[in-house]
Amino acid sequence: MNAAHIQLDRQGRLLHFLTVEGLSRRHLIEILDTAESLHGVAERRVKKLPTLHGKTVVNLFFEVSTRTRTTFELAAKRLSADVLTLNIATSSAVKGESLLDTLRNIEAMQCDMFVVRHQQSGAAEFIARHVKPHIAVLNAGDGRHAHPTQALLDVFTIRRHKPDFPSLQVAIVGDILHSRVARSLIHALNILGVADLRVVAPRTLLPARVETLGVRVCHELNQGLRDADVVVMLRLQRERMEGALLPSEQEFFQRYGLTEERLASAKSDAIVMHPGPINRGVEIDSRVADGPRSVILEQVTNGIAVRMAIMSITLGNHARPVGEGS
Repeated sequence: MNAAHIQLDRQGRLLHFLTVEGLSRRHLIEILDTAESLHGVAERRVKKLPTLHGKTVVNLFFEVSTRTRTTFELAAKRLSADVLTLNIATSSAVKGESLLDTLRNIEAMQCDMFVVRHQQSGAAEFIARHVKPHIAVLNAGDGRHAHPTQALLDVFTIRRHKPDFPSLQVAIVGDILHSRVARSLIHALNILGVADLRVVAPRTLLPARVETLGVRVCHELNQGLRDADVVVMLRLQRERMEGALLPSEQEFFQRYGLTEERLASAKSDAIVMHPGPINRGVEIDSRVADGPRSVILEQVTNGIAVRMAIMSITLGNHARPVGEGS
């Protein structure tokens, strides 16, 4: 049984959120619609709902993060959960404690959800296989494998601007090879039936047989951007690269960096996205990142609503009696 099956119960309800792969359109629409209903919470005088009152959410971040960790914390607190963020750099894990022992000790504190980021692919799935039945596990990024909540906040952002997915042309540009965001976003957009999904990168930054993911490959930026409705730029992930995959960052920008001039190949109302952190002057020019077509900061804001939605759905499904209908 793989991660796609572990995250669903026998009725097909979401118990964990480990990967977009294997989910149905119905699952994604449920998350997007729930996120839409929660989006306005941030504009209230009291930015809280009682949904997870009495629940404890533990952030297990074995890898450095700012946006993802912070938005998960805010999402949990806005749902009135108690939040514990484990500082791995000062935890027993650095003394040699195994992941399973760390898990068992935190379980003993009567928590209800683990939000896991780990440098090893499959770590969130491993934890989901070993937690007690009442605990939900959310994958906040594992190795090169998946970053499903980022994909859903990206899709949510796209839907708020361009809701007709079957008519869209989407270009994902940059370091596809090392990007867990790209993998998850490709799966999500294909599930939602995007008309034309392109990946744009040099051959050295593309996975083998990437076409099998349901994308069209372009090696020239202008070709990849032509008539695009959505442009998603990716960060060069030097920390995951092995060997000299690129001559230099300067040369990468000359060929694949998004400038206002190159963006002219896309549709005039195209939106520009980036999961962050941004390397200005490497994958994107500041005039574009800060320009009128950029929705990069919207993505950060939308991430809170989407993560609130996923938390409320998964823990809500855990709370239902076993065997209850949907």
